Amino acid sequence: MVQKSFENKIDHKIGLKIDQGWWAQEDLQPECSDSAIKTAIYKVAQPVFLLSINGRFGVARGGTVTIGDNAQPDTLQSDSAQYGPSGYPLCAYVPPLHPENLGAPAFKKKHGLRYAYVAGAMANGITSVEMVRQAGGAGMIGFLGAAGLSLSKIEEAIDSLQKTMGTTPFGFNLIHTPSNPEIEAAVVDLYLRKKIRLVSASAYMNLTLALVFFRVKGIHRDDHGNIICPNKIIAKVSRVEVAERFFSPPPEKLLAKLVDMEMITRKEASYAQSIPMADDLTAEADSGGHTDNRPAITLLPTMLAMRNKMAKKYNYNIPLCVGLGGGIATPASTAAAFAMGAGYVLTGSVNQACVEAGTSDTARLMLAQARQADVTMAPAADMFEMGIKAQVLKRGTMFPLRAAKLYDIYCRYDGLENIPEKQRIALEREIFRRSFEDEWEQTKIFFKGRDPGQIKRAQENPRHKMALVFRSYLGRSSDWATTGDLSRKIDYQICCGPSMGAFNEWTRGSFLENPENRKVVTIAMNLLFGASVITRINLICSQGIKLSENIEQFVPMKLSEISEYTESI
Repeated sequence: MVQKSFENKIDHKIGLKIDQGWWAQEDLQPECSDSAIKTAIYKVAQPVFLLSINGRFGVARGGTVTIGDNAQPDTLQSDSAQYGPSGYPLCAYVPPLHPENLGAPAFKKKHGLRYAYVAGAMANGITSVEMVRQAGGAGMIGFLGAAGLSLSKIEEAIDSLQKTMGTTPFGFNLIHTPSNPEIEAAVVDLYLRKKIRLVSASAYMNLTLALVFFRVKGIHRDDHGNIICPNKIIAKVSRVEVAERFFSPPPEKLLAKLVDMEMITRKEASYAQSIPMADDLTAEADSGGHTDNRPAITLLPTMLAMRNKMAKKYNYNIPLCVGLGGGIATPASTAAAFAMGAGYVLTGSVNQACVEAGTSDTARLMLAQARQADVTMAPAADMFEMGIKAQVLKRGTMFPLRAAKLYDIYCRYDGLENIPEKQRIALEREIFRRSFEDEWEQTKIFFKGRDPGQIKRAQENPRHKMALVFRSYLGRSSDWATTGDLSRKIDYQICCGPSMGAFNEWTRGSFLENPENRKVVTIAMNLLFGASVITRINLICSQGIKLSENIEQFVPMKLSEISEYTESI
């Protein structure tokens, strides 16, 4: 029978708390060495029994533990701190914590996952088909970076994944495009036609007609009267007011408009009033790409509180999960996210440096050299005219400075013709490497295939024409990085958060320092397994135990090594 005691006693001979309880031996003797203690902690599928043995720490495998003072033997052998012929005082106890037990069970069950881990969508196909495939095959989930890709490229990726993934979960990105709502609508139509059932909704400030259409199309009741919503959304937001919109049912005005346009039925609109816009929500802290640079330690608790408030208000019958993205790059940050209550973690910048990422070796090497301060904010191509910025790498590239210069000129002048000659010559020589006229011709070619309406608008509005020309540089700067165009290396745009620097610092001197060894599943399992180990170490420390630095430091491990520690689950 387990008995509990809340009194704290100190064994002054060895300076340890020993009132946790008592351990009784069975077949195996305890071991007293740092390596034995470390091995016990790393065997995350098994409990840890830390004992006091002759003034030293020992670790037991198996045996019987009884908690509380009433478990004391009748005789105390004070010289050895040993109780009875086969019993020792228990200094600390840590339960099993396998990586697959991190995060919210509801999130993993809902999406058919083994691990509460998301490989986030990085635009322009950087989160590639192969990355999504590898993540899914390992029991995680990846979202293809569809933002910035043409419809034909997105459809090609859909066909490839649907052909090879079977029932393995995966998703696609759906990004808010306020300057080109027609593109967003076309992507949604493609997803519905191809039966893509899960999207990561990113960069949304307000809900759009296209997003609501994706969410509610096909909603129905099953034979038991339950409302079934086939299309799932995991939103990624950094503002509480936006989170509130995603935790609320779809707006009635947008539902009514969809009904009037005969895009959904009145019955679908009625059912939609009982569901939230998003099934789950990622609190996006200081990240690469579009970001408000929010600190994770304040953002996540706020989002969790909002989730609880909205779940109670609308009495949803499905669990809403809140995960954390932005800054997830080390075992410590991963452990911290789960400790704060994250239902899952989402990674981005660190995946961009992986061999499966749809980018160039040159860009990967630049990322591998980044430090935490080597990032900055720069105008975003897709929201240039709104002044929205994205976080990018500044080490080894002049893109942030040049993009900021273009936005400053856009704010100061009404058109390309109004730019002073001296500035025009400098822009044409240093940034565009051709005349404004030639740049405009190339810009028209791009928009003819993507959004012809922009060309007509530009011909009527000189300032919009200037914006499109400037946006062409911002857009192509991403292409130069992903294709590895060395002639434009100084202009590479590489979305990146400070997490990349943290990851590089943690991996320095290990096999993961080499970009060629960075694989998405290897990194993911190091973060998850490391989070389990660090959490178990912290639990020991919280019981008044100081472990050696050799034990407390978690260094990158190969997948085969991690498997040896976790295989007993």
